[in-house]
Amino acid sequence: MAVIEKALNFKYPHGFSTRIGGVSTGVYESLNLGMNRGDDKELVIKNWDLFRKASGITNEQFVCGEQIHSNIVHIATKEDLRPAYGPGFMNTADGYVTNLRNVPIAIFTADCVPLLLEDSKAGVIGAIHCGWKSTVADIEKEAVTKMASLGSDPSDIHAAIGPSIDICCFEVGPEVISAVSDLLTEPADDLYLQKENGKYMLDLRGVVKRRLEELGVLPEHIEYVGGCTMCNPTRYWSHRYTGGVRGSQASIIMIP
Repeated sequence: MAVIEKALNFKYPHGFSTRIGGVSTGVYESLNLGMNRGDDKELVIKNWDLFRKASGITNEQFVCGEQIHSNIVHIATKEDLRPAYGPGFMNTADGYVTNLRNVPIAIFTADCVPLLLEDSKAGVIGAIHCGWKSTVADIEKEAVTKMASLGSDPSDIHAAIGPSIDICCFEVGPEVISAVSDLLTEPADDLYLQKENGKYMLDLRGVVKRRLEELGVLPEHIEYVGGCTMCNPTRYWSHRYTGGVRGSQASIIMIP
């Protein structure tokens, strides 16, 4: 059975995958959900079936696409639905929001921050891929703005920030720290540590949380789910740990 992680305070079916409980073998062992990593197609389809069911989602089709580390957030409709590895249009986007029932939306990660958003009062959800490039391009604002266009109020949004590389392992250059400082209204000194080699260790999950708060999401509505992907290579896929030879996690949410 697929091992997944869930937010404590979400009402809608959802899940953050781990790499445990799937059927893939070799370097993809075992719950690989990546559809472009070189894994056996039929095994990935089976993994998706296991993941969806563990997340409480029986729909065989879902919305996903090509992620390009942008701030593009697509408003998903039934026309975007596709099966895993099946025919269907692939969006180019790093996030999805929708207010439609039975339209699961999903994003892929393997160190970047997966962000699931839920406003059960307005009936609006989001699934956002928050790599550092997407984050400093303010994909969080794009997501909250698109959810607002569907009737959501930021103060009603609940956010779950899933497993990703953490400050203990995420070394970045000064240009990333500069971009983070430009993004946030308040000083970001508490979100990074400077090293003797001139590099920095960055708390990207903390940056995402801080930006959501600046956009009107209440601090008490934001929770962390899971741990550091690089520190836990037997539980999560990590691009940095594996040197890119890996599978992918997925994060999914649906309005039933």
